[in-house]
Amino acid sequence: MNVKMICFGAMALSMVAGSAFAAASGAGTSALDDPAKMQPFYTDSTMKKMRSSDEFTRAWKALTPADQKLIAAACDDEAKNANATNTHPEFCSSVKANGGSK
Repeated sequence: MNVKMICFGAMALSMVAGSAFAAASGAGTSALDDPAKMQPFYTDSTMKKMRSSDEFTRAWKALTPADQKLIAAACDDEAKNANATNTHPEFCSSVKANGGSK
């Protein structure tokens, strides 16, 4: 009985600790993968068709400065690590055009 409880406790602890570590590290996601932040810049729910330049600028200005900085940093990171899996080049060029990249 004690061995079962010890094993069960160890398993539960590892599951809780593993999810806590994953949440703390961000699990490899960026602001560019957050639908709540990205939806205002796209016309459809699949986020394939971007809004016009004027609408993009309005959506960009509606963001908080912290969100603007977060998105700009994610675009800078994507540009530094450019490869075939980068999926936001058009978006990031629009961010840069709106002063989101230094």
